[in-house]
Amino acid sequence: MDAEPAGREEFVAPVSVGDFGCSRFFNRELSWLDFASRLLDLAERESLPVLERVKFLAIFSSGIDEFFQVRVAGLKDQLAAGVRSLSADGLTVAQQLAEIRKIAAALEERHAALYHRCVDVTLRAAGVTVLTYQDLSEQDEAALTAVFQREIYPVLTPLAVDPGHPFPYISNLSLNLAVIIEDPHTHETRFARVKVPSLLKRFVALPDGLRFVLLEEVMAHNLGALFPSMHVGATYTFRVTRNADIDFGDSESDDLLEAVEMEVRRRRFGRAVRLEIDTTMPNSISELLLEELELGHEDLYREAAPLDLAQLWSLYGIDRPDLRLPQWSPVTPAELMDGDGPADIFAVLRDRDVLLHYPYDSFTTSFEAFILQAAADPDVLAIKQTLYRTSGDANFVAALAHAAEEGKQVATLIELTARFDEERNIEWARRLEQSGAHVVYGVMGLKTHAKTTLVVRREADGIRRYCHIGTGNYNADTSRNYEDLGILTSDEVIGADLSNLFNHLTGFSRPPSTRRLVLAPNGFRPWILDQIARQAVQGVEGSIAIKVNGLTDVEVIDALYGASQAGVTVSLIVRGVCCIRPGVPGLSENITVRSIVGRFLEHSRIYRFGHPVDATNPASILNPATYHIGSGDLMERNLSGRIEALAPVRDLALCARLEEVLSLNFADNMNAWTLTADGSWEKVVGDDDFSARRRFESLALERAKRRRGSEIS
Repeated sequence: MDAEPAGREEFVAPVSVGDFGCSRFFNRELSWLDFASRLLDLAERESLPVLERVKFLAIFSSGIDEFFQVRVAGLKDQLAAGVRSLSADGLTVAQQLAEIRKIAAALEERHAALYHRCVDVTLRAAGVTVLTYQDLSEQDEAALTAVFQREIYPVLTPLAVDPGHPFPYISNLSLNLAVIIEDPHTHETRFARVKVPSLLKRFVALPDGLRFVLLEEVMAHNLGALFPSMHVGATYTFRVTRNADIDFGDSESDDLLEAVEMEVRRRRFGRAVRLEIDTTMPNSISELLLEELELGHEDLYREAAPLDLAQLWSLYGIDRPDLRLPQWSPVTPAELMDGDGPADIFAVLRDRDVLLHYPYDSFTTSFEAFILQAAADPDVLAIKQTLYRTSGDANFVAALAHAAEEGKQVATLIELTARFDEERNIEWARRLEQSGAHVVYGVMGLKTHAKTTLVVRREADGIRRYCHIGTGNYNADTSRNYEDLGILTSDEVIGADLSNLFNHLTGFSRPPSTRRLVLAPNGFRPWILDQIARQAVQGVEGSIAIKVNGLTDVEVIDALYGASQAGVTVSLIVRGVCCIRPGVPGLSENITVRSIVGRFLEHSRIYRFGHPVDATNPASILNPATYHIGSGDLMERNLSGRIEALAPVRDLALCARLEEVLSLNFADNMNAWTLTADGSWEKVVGDDDFSARRRFESLALERAKRRRGSEIS
């Protein structure tokens, strides 16, 4: 650890941070809803192709669903348990729920209006239409009837509610039809529920492939087939959101795999937290649903657009590339090319570290190629990896299984409790175990969120370790849509640190001490607080730049306030939840916060302390910057409740690349918002339209071109 500069004393602020009270924090839940609002801002952007706007509507819908399943559900559990503690910003649980209700209802109203504007107006003008039965010709109706009879009817199950049929269980996030059925002889009416099958396409295509009808409309128009000899009255759509957070508190299982499987099954039966209905549903039916689901009127949301618009992803995928942004094709990092073909990655890493920046760099020809080469190399003795989320067809996981079958030592820590990816991770765990790989499920009480890989290879001069530490999941799908960073290195010290980490994760030992890696839960918090304090000692010469997905930890926020009071320039890029209040006189006037929300989900974490170094004259900087990248955000769960790993980036050229990432994000005026002292997010505007994303694409192509040019010369 570097020594403090001589002759400097610890700064003492004239006003204590604590004197600003709860008002120095923004509410975590309401801050997330602000992020959701920024997603809708993108859906409103008429300069974007219409299907890109539709995509953001789908992302918003998925995010709101998860917010209710986890965050709102957690608050409701606290309310039921009589929790009296206040949030950091001083709100009670009931006050938070009331604010969430008000803001979420307004967002849903805005979301519905945008759906109609994008789909019913702009998309229709482009020749793609979502129709109702009133718009159809007899020929169209006949085509849909044939689809219903052939593909939909066989999988439907009508469930009536009467003395012999109790109210059916409504599974989490299922879309349902509430149907009124009348016996034409007795005129007796009954309520029935028909579940809309989730495995069928939500937008049913007409023969021309450019006109669609919602699946629930096709079902509603053909319900007579389900209730023969009965009169089918009005139909209404509804949807239930349930508590989906996995809880092992009362699990009696000694097998974590078995416990997770049980909890995933239970998720479908969690307590209801939200009821969504269409605007036409009469009060008599909504009251019945609320009563049966044990919900209050504050949990009822009337939607003016079709329910479950996360399914808009299927509409986004139609064959109309002219209605989407041009597809970006990731490039192979220049360092990993040898002429026109792939380089020997181990040879490259013996010479230099390689920084990867997704989706601008190709996951397939970088990290995945690294694993595939290791799996096939007879000199590789062991491959160890942490897996948090991965894609369903991950080639590198199949390669790990093959490596294990060939006798290599393969150890994989699969985080079974990665929320909403539990079932896929269980499947991969079983496949790897069957291949002979050592599969472990993490440290009890902690999620393993670190993105780390270790390859051990026998070479002429002895054993050498090759490492990857990243900010994003080992997932080929998300690597094309998420902005992330990773470093490939053969640094001996980092290799030793990773070996200690994996021994801790797979064996039985105290948390490891490390020389270069920063690990949570024991090392991350003291490290970040120490780094902030070191800059505070520098006063106005101090500099902090951080790019993360969330900033909620009270202790870290107060430390950043203290640094600001000391005169340190604190520049933050926080994509989502942010609880720090910038620009408050005497507290945070030296803190700026911006959020980048655009085509690719900003997901990388960069920590820079000190001033950027001039590579041509490193000694010219009195407070030279250090850079770290890794898996951890500045949230309580990352600092104290998860296994996280940050790695230093020491090569000056790679540090310059990281500074480039930061500076371009701070220069962006097309996809950036700034946070104000009153909590509002203001869109950044400029005289010229500058997009960091577009610049990163250009830089990736330029680097590849320069590399090829240098090889030719």
